[in-house]
Amino acid sequence: MRPIDQLVLDENNVAFNPVVGNSYQVNDIAKEILIAIRHHKSKEDIINELTEKYDVSKEELFIDVSDFISKVKIYGLL
Repeated sequence: MRPIDQLVLDENNVAFNPVVGNSYQVNDIAKEILIAIRHHKSKEDIINELTEKYDVSKEELFIDVSDFISKVKIYGLL
């Protein structure tokens, strides 16, 4: 099981890793990305879904989603 699959995401946008006891405050879009990753969606699928939901260009979302995924990896969640 991947560490990201063990995250507890609450209604206040706090992601808690019970294995190591770390908590992360995330915004609504970051929470959506985390949930999508947990559902094994590709980066391209995540970007397409966010493009349909928000008024943001694919180019900007590509940069933001890529950066967020990199940070998730740095935190050891992927």
